[in-house]
Amino acid sequence: MASPTPRIDAFNPSGVLAGKRRMPEGTFLRYLPGNSWSRSIRDRLTSRIFNQGDTLPLGPKHQTVYIVLGGCLVQERFPFGTGKDAPVVVRFRGAGDFLGEAKLIEPAAHVRTVCLSTTWVMTCPLRRMKVLLNRHPEAELALLRSLEARNRSDEKIYCTADRPPLDRVSTLLLHLARTAGTRNPEAPGQIVIDGPRQSDLARALLLGQSTVENAVAELRREHRVIASNYRQLIVTDIARLERIVTPVPPETE
Repeated sequence: MASPTPRIDAFNPSGVLAGKRRMPEGTFLRYLPGNSWSRSIRDRLTSRIFNQGDTLPLGPKHQTVYIVLGGCLVQERFPFGTGKDAPVVVRFRGAGDFLGEAKLIEPAAHVRTVCLSTTWVMTCPLRRMKVLLNRHPEAELALLRSLEARNRSDEKIYCTADRPPLDRVSTLLLHLARTAGTRNPEAPGQIVIDGPRQSDLARALLLGQSTVENAVAELRREHRVIASNYRQLIVTDIARLERIVTPVPPETE
C-alpha cells in the first residue's frame, strides 16, 4: 500500500512526474512511466489549488482534464436526470486519479465534481492529453489500467449491498485513507481524512445516515480504529482497520 500523502502546502508537477511523490496503487500516475511526458506536454502542465466546496471546472465548455495530486473529491452522476428525488450515483476520488476521461471521447461530457477538502490538481489541456495518449502507447495503457482498477475498486466499495454495513463502511474508510488521507505530523501512525461527512458516506454507500453513524461509532468505541471531528475522520490504527476489511481466514485442519 502506498504511504498516505504528507501534509504539504503545494505540489510541484515536475516532482510528481519524476516519481518524487509516490501515488496510490492502481492510479494513473502510479502506472505511468515518468519518461512518457514529453517536453511539449510538461510545459503545459500546471498545478492548481481548489478550496473546499469548489466545483472542478469539468462542464461541457471546459476543455481540460485533471489529475488529482492531493485532497478529496466527490463525483455525482445522475443516470435518470436531475429532477426532484432523482437517484444519484456518488463516488469519492483522491490522489492519482484522472478526472475528465470521458472528454477524451465526448468533449462535452460532464460529471459534477466537488472538492470536499482543499484539493491540488495537475491540469492539462484536453488537446495536449490526446497528443500524449496517441504518441505514447504506454501512457494510453496506463490510463486504461487505472480506469479498470478504479472500476474494480468501485465495485468492491459501492456495489456490495449484501455485506454488513460495518464491512462496507470500513472498506470505504480504508479506501479514503489510502487515496485522500494525510499523515498527522503530531501523531505518528494516524491518517487524517479531511472533507467527507458521515452523510457523504451514507449517500455513497446508499445506506441510512444512522446506519453509517452506528458503524463509525462501533469502529471508534469497540475496535478503536477511528476518531472523528467535524468534516474530518482520523484513522488511528490502519493495520487493524485493514484486518477488519480483510479478516484472516480460519486455519483448516
